Amino acid sequence: ILVKGGQLKDDTDMSTLGLKENAVLMMMGTVGELPKAPATQTKFIEDMSENEVAQALAIPAGLVNLGNTCYMNATLQCLKAVTEMKEALDKLKTQSSGGGGGSGGSQGSSVHKSLASSLKSLFEQLNESGEGVPPMVFLHMLRQMSPKFGEVDPRAGGYRQQDAEECWNEILTSLDQSLSPGSNEPSMIEKYMSGTMVTTWRADDAPEETPTVNQERFRKLDCHIDSSVNYVSQGIHKGLEQVIEKRSESLGRNTEYKVVSRIARLPKYLTVAYNRFFWKASESVEAKIVKSVKFPLDLDVSEFCTPELQDKMRPAKQYLRELEDKKALERKLAKRARYEKDEEEGAKGSSEKAAGSSGDVEMESAEAAPFELDPELKADVGCNPSGVYELIGVVTHIGRTANSGHYIGWVRKEKGVGGPEPSGKGIPETQHWWYKFDDDNVSMVTDSDILRLCGGGDWHTAYVTLYRAKSLE
Repeated sequence: ILVKGGQLKDDTDMSTLGLKENAVLMMMGTVGELPKAPATQTKFIEDMSENEVAQALAIPAGLVNLGNTCYMNATLQCLKAVTEMKEALDKLKTQSSGGGGGSGGSQGSSVHKSLASSLKSLFEQLNESGEGVPPMVFLHMLRQMSPKFGEVDPRAGGYRQQDAEECWNEILTSLDQSLSPGSNEPSMIEKYMSGTMVTTWRADDAPEETPTVNQERFRKLDCHIDSSVNYVSQGIHKGLEQVIEKRSESLGRNTEYKVVSRIARLPKYLTVAYNRFFWKASESVEAKIVKSVKFPLDLDVSEFCTPELQDKMRPAKQYLRELEDKKALERKLAKRARYEKDEEEGAKGSSEKAAGSSGDVEMESAEAAPFELDPELKADVGCNPSGVYELIGVVTHIGRTANSGHYIGWVRKEKGVGGPEPSGKGIPETQHWWYKFDDDNVSMVTDSDILRLCGGGDWHTAYVTLYRAKSLE
């Protein structure tokens, strides 16, 4: 409302305006209903509670801790990231009780099938639930299969804390027997999570003695940790090359043998276990090595393979290297474009310039030169044909001994799967987002947060890492 001398405001003293009878006032505005306030108030991520963030981002459900069961919860959340495992579990309902799988007796076979069936049901509950799921049936079957996980601490009166790596191994051993489509066919665990290791024993004191060569399956690589190990590749190398003393038949006495192991087949999913616990006799405990051992988001293990396998994998490895170089260049150009666009839009008087140029950069999707994959690797379903892996899961431990502390699972979120990724002002940039499964408390973290799990103090420290073969598609 305009009056002589200016605009009429809510706090204007009407007696000072000198209004007379029949005076004309001018009112300016829009004819019609005033705009209403939004029914739902806009809320930004930084203003939300943890529960509100979980709902907005469709964060997956966690597992309820049933009394020192964090070791199992963390393990299961990481194993759930293995797509082929979920597919194999889904097929269990089509198998009859006398179907394939199980190399032991009927009772042992029944326990393994029951464990697999309970795991299938648990994964389905996790997919359907929006809240924490109590894994009571699976825990019962795990303790029935391996009574160690049901040990009770007489002093505390509850169940003992257990080792997550032992739980990981026990579950895979059981699934190896229950997830086989037939008696003569390899199980899902053998195809996708097991490799082949060739080990050679040679004694320098007995050059005339024929070296002993053994070939066996493996499901994990051990990362040995001492004062000289700073990176996971160094720890793996120590585990593959050792000196062991044993009796030599040709010499008639004990001598040192150089034991060298090389990988002849790489699985699609590679488990790396960090040997962080040792027996401390003075305190009668399994003490923890807290030394920092850095691990990468992308791991190349071709140096640990046989020369024959390295030759077969070389074309695929070179293809991935070229593809990654092109993707890195695209990310660099896109980041520069966003920066220039922000600078342009933030400058005063640049509206016309901003309208004429969005700041975007036209780029073709990353491609690399085609290559010919080795026929044997192409026919080997479930192998890694390149030797290059990407990190998708981590089990961490915080604490000073193996029988105490707390385990957490960290699982990479696949792009385009599940809820939206965090975005907006103040949200850090990251190539991938990760789910942090602290039992039934689930949140999201970045690549940088994952790389900080390398150890070096009283913080969450990587104990088991799960890698997946990088896709060639």
